[in-house]
Amino acid sequence: MAALDDLLRQVPISQIARKLGVDDSTAEGVVKQALPTLLGRLDRNAQDSQGAESLAHALDGRDTTLADREINIDEVDTNDGEKIVNRILGEDKDTAIHALAGSSGGGDESLVSKVLPMIAPIVMAYLAKQYMGSKGGLGGMLGSVLGGQQSQGGLGGMLGGVLGDALGGGNDTNDDKNKGGLGGMLGGGKN
Repeated sequence: MAALDDLLRQVPISQIARKLGVDDSTAEGVVKQALPTLLGRLDRNAQDSQGAESLAHALDGRDTTLADREINIDEVDTNDGEKIVNRILGEDKDTAIHALAGSSGGGDESLVSKVLPMIAPIVMAYLAKQYMGSKGGLGGMLGSVLGGQQSQGGLGGMLGGVLGDALGGGNDTNDDKNKGGLGGMLGGGKN
């Protein structure tokens, strides 16, 4: 997951921590949970042709400035970030925030709800930059960000295995660990 690690490196964790009045470890925990959530929902939304077309359109018109330089969190448009989060998570936004707060190692719902709009514009700028340089189209680009897996199951299939592992699925045979929560909500865990 080199591209996901690259995206994480672009997120100014220390700046987010200072802005929120928490330690770096707490901010990093929330961000590490939130990135796969946003990417997973983008993937889920793009599994049908209308969702894929909508995402491609959003990426085509997206300013990539945030992905082109070191990010100053004060320059991130959190109003735009809130719109992005609302569009990506839709009616599941509150459920996602609750699940993230429970799995982020010290974050609370208020913290998660503040972090998501800070990182959403960074995610979209990064994806737009990758999309513009991608030869494999939308599926290839998202697949490279979350591990480069390819499958015959469309965009969702490409990322499902990686997201399942990241969110509690995978080869673990302990079904209790894979029920509900964030992984279940995003389709990564077993229900």
